[in-house]
Amino acid sequence: MPSDSVLAPPSPIVRPDYRLEHNLWAERGTVFLTGTQALVRLLLMQRAADAARGLNTQGFVSGYRGSPLGMVDQAIWKAGAKFKDAGIRFVPAINEELGATQVLGTQRVESDPERTVDGVFALWYGKGPGVDRAGDALKHGNAYGSSPRGGVLVVAGDDHGCVSSSMPHQSDPLFQAFHMPVVAPANVAEYLEFGLYGWALSRYSGNWVAMTALSEVVESGATVDLDAIAARCAAWRDAGGVRAATGHAPPADGLHYRWPDLPSLRIETRLQDKLAAVAAFAQVNSIDRDVIVSPQATVGIVTCGKAHYDLMEVLRRLEITPQMLADAGVRLYKVGLSFPLETTRMRRFARGLRELLIIEEKGAVVETQVRDLFYNAPAAERPLIVGKRDASGAPLVSAVGELRPSRLIEIVAHWIERHFPANRALGDHLQHVRDFTPPELLANAGDSVKRVPYFCAGCPHNTSTRVPEGSRAQAGIGCHFMAAWMGRETEGVIQMGGEGVDWVSHSMFTKVPHVFQNLGDGTYFHSGYLAIRQAVASKATITYKILFNDAVAMTGGQPVDGPISVDAIARQVESEGVKQVVVVSDDITQYDAMHGRFPAGTTFHPREELDAVQRRLREIAGVTVLIYEQTCAAEKRRRRKKGELVDPARRLFINELVCEGCGDCSVQSNCVAVLPHETPLGRKRRIDQSSCNKDYSCAKGFCPSFVGVLGGKLRKKSGALESGREAFDRLVAGLPLPAPHDWTGPYDLLVTGVGGTGVVTVGAVIAMAAHLEGKAASVLDFMGFAQKGGSVLSFVRWADRPERLNQVRIDTQQADAVLACDLVVGASPEALQTVRHGRTRVLANVHEVPVAESLKNPDADLQVDALLAKLHFAAGEERVETFDAQTLAEAFLGDTIVANILALGYAWQRGLVPVSLAALQRAIELNGVAVPSNLLAFSLGRLAAADPAALDALRSGDERAEAVTEDLDALIARGVAHLTGYQDAAYARRYADRVQRVRAAEAALGADSGLPFTRTVATSLLKLMACKDEYEVARLYTDGRFRRELAKTFEGEPTLEFYMAPPLLARPRDGQPPRKLRLGGWLLPLLRVLAAGRRLRGTAFDVFGRTAERRMERELVRQYEARIDELLPRLTRDTLALATQIAAVPQTMRGFGHVKIAHVALARTREAELLHRLDPQRHPRPPAALQAGQLKGIAVVAR
Repeated sequence: MPSDSVLAPPSPIVRPDYRLEHNLWAERGTVFLTGTQALVRLLLMQRAADAARGLNTQGFVSGYRGSPLGMVDQAIWKAGAKFKDAGIRFVPAINEELGATQVLGTQRVESDPERTVDGVFALWYGKGPGVDRAGDALKHGNAYGSSPRGGVLVVAGDDHGCVSSSMPHQSDPLFQAFHMPVVAPANVAEYLEFGLYGWALSRYSGNWVAMTALSEVVESGATVDLDAIAARCAAWRDAGGVRAATGHAPPADGLHYRWPDLPSLRIETRLQDKLAAVAAFAQVNSIDRDVIVSPQATVGIVTCGKAHYDLMEVLRRLEITPQMLADAGVRLYKVGLSFPLETTRMRRFARGLRELLIIEEKGAVVETQVRDLFYNAPAAERPLIVGKRDASGAPLVSAVGELRPSRLIEIVAHWIERHFPANRALGDHLQHVRDFTPPELLANAGDSVKRVPYFCAGCPHNTSTRVPEGSRAQAGIGCHFMAAWMGRETEGVIQMGGEGVDWVSHSMFTKVPHVFQNLGDGTYFHSGYLAIRQAVASKATITYKILFNDAVAMTGGQPVDGPISVDAIARQVESEGVKQVVVVSDDITQYDAMHGRFPAGTTFHPREELDAVQRRLREIAGVTVLIYEQTCAAEKRRRRKKGELVDPARRLFINELVCEGCGDCSVQSNCVAVLPHETPLGRKRRIDQSSCNKDYSCAKGFCPSFVGVLGGKLRKKSGALESGREAFDRLVAGLPLPAPHDWTGPYDLLVTGVGGTGVVTVGAVIAMAAHLEGKAASVLDFMGFAQKGGSVLSFVRWADRPERLNQVRIDTQQADAVLACDLVVGASPEALQTVRHGRTRVLANVHEVPVAESLKNPDADLQVDALLAKLHFAAGEERVETFDAQTLAEAFLGDTIVANILALGYAWQRGLVPVSLAALQRAIELNGVAVPSNLLAFSLGRLAAADPAALDALRSGDERAEAVTEDLDALIARGVAHLTGYQDAAYARRYADRVQRVRAAEAALGADSGLPFTRTVATSLLKLMACKDEYEVARLYTDGRFRRELAKTFEGEPTLEFYMAPPLLARPRDGQPPRKLRLGGWLLPLLRVLAAGRRLRGTAFDVFGRTAERRMERELVRQYEARIDELLPRLTRDTLALATQIAAVPQTMRGFGHVKIAHVALARTREAELLHRLDPQRHPRPPAALQAGQLKGIAVVAR
């Protein structure tokens, strides 16, 4: 054997043959799967178990998507044909109640003489509000019963913390009212065990069995030991064994589905018989656990569901082991069947105990049953029961929100202390309580920066949710609900299917004559159609805007569950009696040949006419319907990638030289692909071509900087590694490995980022790497609306031993490290509460990713320094490290899409991710997406962390040249050069002379060597003197710089189009601003001629100079020069800062035409306020413009 093989260390990967598909298809061993995947696997496991027993059964699934069960259908479809071939049928339901009704039909199969199978086991799923909606169907289904070889599992997705729902909800009380047994899994592994138990219980008792799926569990992923589950299931006894052990016998007419079963009191008494059968089954086959057994115990703790692992984490953090509690005299019992409670074990557990502490999340489901059980027991057998309230009736374990270890630790610690005050073996556990207290956070300017979810780039709702001035809209369920925080006069929230019906009654008691009601096509198909019927029947005046985007975008872009089309909706609502149907579309010509399919009188309009159409509809008494048709932008992108939809050849490009940074393009489009762009000439706008979905509405911004590019391919950028790969590989190969981690408990890593950027992949890769190493791992992604650009917090936990890993969330002050792929989310209170000062290490990506505020405010500031100050305050100066992932990725790889994986490599090299290199690389390979690029990005992050100097040496000299701050002389020189090109040398000298006089005056003060006032005057005066009139716009298109910038983005010889509003061709009409025209490439030669005509500027032959806008711009220059002359004599050390603010006012006078005029008006108001502060005697306080809805000039708004 070669000597080197003897010295080779063993591979850290103990599961080298593991594949992602094992989560569903592996028959034994340990797998990693999410709660949603567990529901899919559960069906396959039941089918396999039946086949092993010789039963020819099949499975059936139906339900309706909704977070936290929003991806069940996607997971089933992803399983592919193999899932159906395994004998499972999936029929997505139109709504929850019809899904439950379909499930009911499966239980009739066994009594059908023509059946093709022995029986059908079924699974219904829906989120908590879906349980509410389907209540009648579920109640009837449970009453009518299951079949002996079928069985029904009802999975309720409960969002206890209102993470992604309209309100918090808990389904247990409803199930109890239905007499439906409930199993409460505490982790992903128990989804499999308890699900199989549920079907077995359903088959025996005739009940449908509910299973709670809490968001924190079902949306997490974890390692699962299949062999342990199989062993526990194998121990269950069959129906004969249950009857033999308990003596239970079903009633003569049975427990299961039968026909006839006509309405009678027997249905009610049979429900009691079924619960008796549940009691017998659970007495023999239990999923309750005696976790801590202590014969000498005097007190006990009872847990249920997820709360059990919250408690176990509390004990671990208190440094109290189960054995220590047993020795002290404490028992611990974990309830799996939460209703009805299995009483024989509970009585046995409580025997000899004087007090029981019940710990469960939300309402007192178990606690109430325990109280009922012992209420009439003899005093010696009746323990004191505390839970939601203590012995004195004071609140104890909260019934509000979600439980977490941090919300339990003080309760548990004091409870133990009260019962065992002198037990030294338990240690000074109270000292650990402070480790779970919320840390003090720094309040500063960074508090104003929020990463709120927003419509996707090119989303139809960017346009469709607008309402005319003077109108308002009501929100509903769906992506369009986000219009409520976008300043679109949209308000309210209503249950799915109730949209607009609240206005029926409201309208009777208000002077407001009309509202618009937004209604998604998915909601329309689900139940919204009935709301329109009610509005018509009630003779309400309302316009339903049916937003037809051809996908259920809110939960992942699923198709609507059935045939639906614009013309079908039009005919349906017309048949109900609506007064008018209007169709608006981004491609209205597609309906030219289809008018005959629509009701008579239907009108068709391009989306540019939306405002006028809505103004007309709001004047019509009765119910009207506007169908706004435009495919979901995310779905368009998916279909284009698959070749199912034509990818338009046109892209838009912003000429940054012409762009004023006014932000009108963002106002018009509301599009997140139009980003702020910092340039030497100030903040501009640019289009992020990688996220642009080609909606083109940004071109409506009243600005001549937009160019259409046809036929040009996006240039693939090559980074520095394109030519230096060999040297890079050598450097990476020589990097040292991080120090080994000393495992004394779980490792908690919080990853923060922006939805849709791949940050979830980072957590998944780390968890998979830990799984490959044989460690226990879990990951929980809190996303909510995050797929719409909102915040993502990925809680990644792993440990060397399974017993060290309890709950999936990283709790207060418990993070070992934070990888802030996005600084805004990383500095949010939700992230910072996991940080412990002096312990948690923080790696923060300081690249500025714009927030939604940037769409509304062109001067929005990300407050990077303030956000970093928050991190430093929370963790400690020495615990925070920063880097710029996107800049590194762009410089060395030519693409920022891999920035988060680069960040992972950086974090790993710095020792923040204690898994092996081999396991991480293998996990990236298993992920299967752009593997070479991601492995390269990971290595790049490692090198950037370990040897930035060596990495920098790989760049060329030009690339290494760092941008330096432009000094004052360079700024003046640039201004002179610009104005010489703009007009002539004399015009430039006028600028330079003025700035130099200001410079001399400020220098004489000796207040600030940086001369901030002079710099501000130089910048502002340049802006005013170089106003972008027609000649200047033409020059900026034809002096060669525009072509060079275009070539950096596109390759080839594309055809160009120009979006402009020439004053002689585009004029205001009907009170609306001029509409831009799309002009062909023939315009470019004319622009060259026009650029040469700048010599006419200001002369009698200047036809453009006579407009009000041009006269205003010339007057602004004169006024500014006069203002500076006025300020210079008053310039002192005390007035310098205020004078600088006044001098900066013209920098906000941005835009063209009516946009600029509006900005000038705002700037003049701002200037008047500053002048009053500078010299109140000379400049009186400007009058406040009072408006409706104001009190003394202050807006009065409802909150």
